[in-house]
Amino acid sequence: MDNPFLVEVSRGHIVESRHRGSVAVVDAEGGTVLTLGDVERRVFPRSAVKALQALPLVESGIADKYGLTDEEIALACASHSGEPDHARVAASMLAKAGQNETCLECGVHWPMRDEAARALAASGEQPTQLHNNCSGKHAGFICLACGLGDDPKGYVKAQHHVQQTVRSALEDLTGASHTEDVSGIDGCSIPTYAIPLPALAFGFAKFGAGVGISPGCKSASDRIRKAVARHPFMVAGTGRFDTKLMEALGERAFVKAGAEGVYCAAFPELGYGIALKADDGGARAAEAMMAALVLRFLKLDDNERGVVEDLAQPVLKNWNGLEVGRIRVTRDLAA
Repeated sequence: MDNPFLVEVSRGHIVESRHRGSVAVVDAEGGTVLTLGDVERRVFPRSAVKALQALPLVESGIADKYGLTDEEIALACASHSGEPDHARVAASMLAKAGQNETCLECGVHWPMRDEAARALAASGEQPTQLHNNCSGKHAGFICLACGLGDDPKGYVKAQHHVQQTVRSALEDLTGASHTEDVSGIDGCSIPTYAIPLPALAFGFAKFGAGVGISPGCKSASDRIRKAVARHPFMVAGTGRFDTKLMEALGERAFVKAGAEGVYCAAFPELGYGIALKADDGGARAAEAMMAALVLRFLKLDDNERGVVEDLAQPVLKNWNGLEVGRIRVTRDLAA
């Protein structure tokens, strides 16, 4: 089936582009709240599940063993912009486990934030693994390996104890199989598993509400969400959607972007989990979809609503700063 058009991009008063997508909203009992499109088609959640991947680090007690701070736990859930504070906190996590950036197997790229990349280049330095947007997640994996008494070398491989532990946590939360036949390799080299959107949403509903999971998992979920709410900058960075939304809403909403137009969220006060995908992988569409769902389901005060409405229908400007159009969701998704 063709997924519905959920996002439109206008120029003047004319729709210039449209994005198809699919959405699943599920409660913590597994009940369907909303579905749009072909939600049973498996998708790779990619970075959207980083908070779930961080659960073993916290639930095992290893985060406490190494004295990881809320700032560091938040970074373990991040797709960060590579700004100086992101790199600093990743290095601190590694040092607490007696390691350094040379053991990170995520690869090297320039900071995602242009200003950070230019500043690094202007200083004559080259990027390191610490600037990779996944360095916090990988630092968490290394802490997990060391805390379990394992050699961290090769921790990105599916057969390593770290990835087996993480895969088990994902299966427990989502109820979906994470098997080799639905696996791929993520951009940071760890395994990624394609699952249906309702299973993904169900996992985030339980992560947010603490229902249907063990007391230890509930405690770890609560701690991760609180850490992210206290340090939303660590999860993304300056001017980024996830950071701006969670700065405005705090613990009322946990949101996390994945690659290729995937987004996940938990609304703890409602017990809802959300998973969505923009078919074409467009971040602009996925962000508008997520912001529209916040407007649809959460009761917001005037300040909160102002922030979220700006994210749901951002203004498009040209190089002279003139407003030329807008991004907006269609009636299928609007509140």
